[in-house]
Amino acid sequence: MCSDRGGDSGSSNVFSMFEQSQIQEYKEAFTIIDQNRDGIISKDDLRDVLASMGQINVKNEELEAMVKEASGPINFTVFLTMFGEKLKGADPEDVIVAAFKILDPEATGSIKKEFLQELLTTQCDRFSPEEVIHGARFQTFPPDVAGNVDYKNICYVITHGEEKEE
Repeated sequence: MCSDRGGDSGSSNVFSMFEQSQIQEYKEAFTIIDQNRDGIISKDDLRDVLASMGQINVKNEELEAMVKEASGPINFTVFLTMFGEKLKGADPEDVIVAAFKILDPEATGSIKKEFLQELLTTQCDRFSPEEVIHGARFQTFPPDVAGNVDYKNICYVITHGEEKEE
């Protein structure tokens, strides 16, 4: 967390942290989340967008905690600043790919959907099976016909915030 004493200080710089294509992607995401189109992401906006992704029983406390991550109303500049702060702490793409490669001893560039699903539901910050199946995880990164998930694409999206164009 960074302390922001001057209200908007430091945010004028936020646009220089991203490439123009990334800013456009974040703007599109912001527009999707801002369900009522008032220019501010509210608790109700979050509830609606999460419901559209299959997470229908999100508690008010969880939504309030999400909104409180910002120091004030979440307009696009604040939204972008929050992503910039989150990405600052992210590992570089090659480090994340190297971590996935441990799960891919044959260096295929992908791992079985079932194996990834098992890891997501049994290790560390566990997801429920419903969150994995009905959430955006496999909708964003669908497996191929053999049931393999391209982890290099996942790593790219984690570090760049947009899908890799091939």
